[in-house]
Amino acid sequence: MRRDVNQRRDQIIALLSESDALSATELSSELAVSVQTIRADLRDLDEAGLVQRRNGNVRLRQQSENIGYLPREGIARQEKQRIALAVKNLIPDGARVALGTGTTVETCARFLASHKDLFVVSNSIHAVCALQQAPGVAVELAGGTVRIRDLDMIGAPALEFFANYRLDYAIFSCGGLSEGGRVMDYNADEVTARKAIANCARKRILVMDSTKNGLDLACQTGHVWDVDVIVSGATFSMSVIENCARHDCQVVQV
Repeated sequence: MRRDVNQRRDQIIALLSESDALSATELSSELAVSVQTIRADLRDLDEAGLVQRRNGNVRLRQQSENIGYLPREGIARQEKQRIALAVKNLIPDGARVALGTGTTVETCARFLASHKDLFVVSNSIHAVCALQQAPGVAVELAGGTVRIRDLDMIGAPALEFFANYRLDYAIFSCGGLSEGGRVMDYNADEVTARKAIANCARKRILVMDSTKNGLDLACQTGHVWDVDVIVSGATFSMSVIENCARHDCQVVQV
């Protein structure tokens, strides 16, 4: 039963990411459930800080800061698992891997825990914990001030930490992706942390659920086709697809 609720709420978030605003009646018709059920979903999503209800309509909540870690874990849960499975298939046993922050990367780490003899560096405590049962894993964790909300480190010590390594793969996420293909984030610290992670690996893998597609945030750094691989359930514009092909960026849609 709880899985059905989570799946329906994922669908609500996905529908709202494609529309400026929808009513409970429109969502009820789209998802073939009662208006009362949709209203209960919207109330819980509003309390979690994911949506905003106003004048009979609901829209995704736009913020200058990302929402808390636990509410983010409930967004696009199944899509994140499909992303993680695709990433798992890209990474061989014995690889040297950098892991960034965020719930999608944590899900990737959980799937990678079945691999043997990984060497992992990360600035995410969540990602490190997800690898606890990985056979033969060796982990290096960045130091510095812990951002309690997300249990990660994104300050200057973390940047210096990643500069000490040359790895095979870097797996990282972003706050959003503009319609023109620019990689977006909520603040400059997250931008610089992602650059540091990307720069320490030969192959850069951006993981992003579809709710981030078209999300235009305050900070930006480069384009999505600057990475080597993007793994997502999003449907990208033809312009983004063409630019990725032109720049040898592999698009893995799950």
